[in-house]
Amino acid sequence: MPQRPARDGLPIDGVRRASATMPRGFYAVDPDPTGAPFVPSQDQDSFIPAYPGGPSMNAEGIEMVAGGPRNTLLLHPEDMPELSWLNTGEVNCCGAPGDMGPNRGCRCGAPIGTEMSECYTPYELHLVPGAVVER
Repeated sequence: MPQRPARDGLPIDGVRRASATMPRGFYAVDPDPTGAPFVPSQDQDSFIPAYPGGPSMNAEGIEMVAGGPRNTLLLHPEDMPELSWLNTGEVNCCGAPGDMGPNRGCRCGAPIGTEMSECYTPYELHLVPGAVVER
């Protein structure tokens, strides 16, 4: 798993988002839980973001951590241009934060991945294990 690039908030090539975690044409297996559902942290004093660049508390002030799937295939989002956007309603000003579960699907509409592309998140695509086959 590569280290996520540091983010200074400045535009890159005219777009306000982080550099991609993965270079194009490569992938890694992310062993950590990714995205929704978010669950209360066992250590309520941890201040660990629920996802990289994301919040650490919910509206009630409870520390949350990602509880989504482990071992997602992490890719550069532009390596899968044929994926469609699912109607999750989560696209913000600069992109998708990826905090509502899978937001990308195949042509048939089956959800297969979560893209993070908001200005405060990493720029990466996580494919759900079991929904895709490595080849």
